[in-house]
Amino acid sequence: MLAMERLGYVLGVFCAGVALLYGVWGDWAEPVGVVGLTLGALLGFMIAGYLNITRRKLDGVPPEDDPLGEISDIAGDFGFFSPHSWWPLWLAGSAAIIFLGLAIGWWLVALGTFFAIPALVGWVFEYWKGPHAL
Repeated sequence: MLAMERLGYVLGVFCAGVALLYGVWGDWAEPVGVVGLTLGALLGFMIAGYLNITRRKLDGVPPEDDPLGEISDIAGDFGFFSPHSWWPLWLAGSAAIIFLGLAIGWWLVALGTFFAIPALVGWVFEYWKGPHAL
């Protein structure tokens, strides 16, 4: 986790430096490149910050950061994953329709949104009630 955190900081610093260089070299005449590189820098810093906060919450050294760690140290549950849920597929199809609508027409975005809202609500509240409630 520490290596990924450092990669996030490296990406953020690199993109920020290139954004500054791009802006100075282009005499700040073309803002799209500067904005894109600045957003890339913010993305790198955001990932690194999240990993930093997560690493500090863990007890001791995470198994992936221990140079003397064994493969079996990282074994165990990594979270809860729903094996029977169809909502992510429904939501992905809706997102595909929405993004296709950006290329074809806004009416298709409205149709995709019509399908995406119930899919999102269904996925969020899947374990609220019913046979699979937690």
